[in-house]
Amino acid sequence: MFAVRTRSLLTITAAAVAVAVPAAQAGAETQAPVPQVASKQLKKGSKGADVTALQQLLGLVGLPVAVTGEYADKTTEAVKRFQFAGRLPVTGTADRTTIRAIRVAARGPRAVDASGGLNYGSKAKRATRLGQRIPLAVGMSGRDVRELQDYLRRAHIKGAPKPTGAYADPTRIAVRRFEAKRKRQVDGVLDAGDIYELRTLVGDSATEGQDGDPAGGDAPAPLAPGDRARLGSNGLAIAPENAPEAVKRVIAAGNRIAKTPYKWGGGHGSWNDSGYDCSGSVSYALRGGGLIKASAPSYGYYNYGAAGAGKWITIYTNAGHMYMTVAGLRFDTSGRGDNGSRWQRAMRSNSGFKVRHPVGY
Repeated sequence: MFAVRTRSLLTITAAAVAVAVPAAQAGAETQAPVPQVASKQLKKGSKGADVTALQQLLGLVGLPVAVTGEYADKTTEAVKRFQFAGRLPVTGTADRTTIRAIRVAARGPRAVDASGGLNYGSKAKRATRLGQRIPLAVGMSGRDVRELQDYLRRAHIKGAPKPTGAYADPTRIAVRRFEAKRKRQVDGVLDAGDIYELRTLVGDSATEGQDGDPAGGDAPAPLAPGDRARLGSNGLAIAPENAPEAVKRVIAAGNRIAKTPYKWGGGHGSWNDSGYDCSGSVSYALRGGGLIKASAPSYGYYNYGAAGAGKWITIYTNAGHMYMTVAGLRFDTSGRGDNGSRWQRAMRSNSGFKVRHPVGY
């Protein structure tokens, strides 16, 4: 029977990662074998050696449970937490996919890919969402790391870096602060338990159909003649008569939050919020026009729609900020005028920004 290993075996220091792995060793195991699970499915009521192995694996991925060999309530809850963290269907039943994902997460570092990013599990995996690659540690890079950094900032963790996609020392330090805040083992390695805590604390992206979904609202009235929006004395935008209906609805949604406070992370976990940050504001307005399905951080718009300026809507985005123009008005949380509105007539430099637009607009 395997003894339960502590997570300290999976701790990776920045110094260790900084040492390049020789090509001959790439792909070689660097940790002892993890417990094997022969069963294709385990669920509440299951008993035996495979349940024991599963419980040991859960401890290795940061979701410790008593190793009893009996699949009861606490094991079911731990499996649900892993499934949530790993973006799998949350059933509480450890099916073949769940078991494999837990084992991959428990294996620890195996190789360094050509770009120098540290990988985990059986082989390199391209992850686009936080949780699709577990654990994360110094030396790794990718969109999931960028999302981690965004979540840490939304959780108000001191020193959390701007989203760069590179898991370097500032991110490790921020993860350690988050772990300490949540009373978890402090090692700077983001395991499944850490991901569960982070995502449940911050909230996931607001999506279609959630309370307050701005899509489908009424178009604004009155309308301005022609193709260009106008800025009213109250700081709200007046949509142009000639604009497509979706553009009018984007303006209407933007008006609903135009004067709400700036709030870091606002508008991401919920459509109804006490404030909205730059990407939360743009997401809310675009959702009003039915042009997106879920809110996204600024980097989430890097490949949105089509490249370049649009006829009606143009989005400007980089790792630290985003804004857009709609029918000639700028919708931006920065540079707000005396009326405190996100709508502004003045344009700004777009140097350093990616320029995108909704297809057809």
